[in-house]
Amino acid sequence: MQLRSLLVGSAMLALLAGCAASPTDQPDTAAAESAQVNYQGTLPCRNCDGIELDVTMMGEEYGALEERAFELQADYRNHPESPPAENYEGNWEVLTGTPSDPDATVYELTPDGDGQTYYFLRIDEQTLELIDPERRRFQNGEMLRLQRQ
Repeated sequence: MQLRSLLVGSAMLALLAGCAASPTDQPDTAAAESAQVNYQGTLPCRNCDGIELDVTMMGEEYGALEERAFELQADYRNHPESPPAENYEGNWEVLTGTPSDPDATVYELTPDGDGQTYYFLRIDEQTLELIDPERRRFQNGEMLRLQRQ
């Protein structure tokens, strides 16, 4: 009986010790990850081997708009006219809903000055998909995805 009590007591002690190591003892990875996130992918191109897109989003999703910034670089691979890389900077905003999914998360990247506004549907934590300004997905959506790096 004493051995059983000792085992139960040891198990309870181990359980309580595990509970004592609360989540505050671990780094807040969600906050650290949301400070700067990078996505990369290659989009289709009619006149070249693809458009390499590199998007870095800085700031908190629920932070102030002026604190949410982005950098976007587009490089054309083997384009016959060899255009220079396109580089844009600006702010990003979180929009909710698409015509097919009212709960979807969409990121709107608006460049400073000239340049088009980009819309990305958040597929999951690791994947963004380029969508149109009406927040509709393209038929070849799988080819328009960027992966988190």
